[in-house]
Amino acid sequence: MTRRQFSREFKREAVQLVLERGVSVAQAARDLDLHQTVLRRWITQYRDQPAGAFPGQGKLTPADDEVRRLKREVARLKAERDILKKAAAYFARDPL
Repeated sequence: MTRRQFSREFKREAVQLVLERGVSVAQAARDLDLHQTVLRRWITQYRDQPAGAFPGQGKLTPADDEVRRLKREVARLKAERDILKKAAAYFARDPL
């Protein structure tokens, strides 16, 4: 079974059904053939960042992009630290 993908417009319209038109989450989910949990997650994402909700395939929100960048930097710094530890241990053993 393949995972269904929904466009940004579909998600926005589904959220607007609930938030602006007053349709219950349960009814909107049934009408759109969605699980209620999926629709509730979309509503949460929309409430948290209305402009940045549903960024699309491969596009990250600015916060997620920052987290990814920081994780890469942490990995680089750990590698540098490990190299320096090994060098310090090597020179500490080496009698001059």
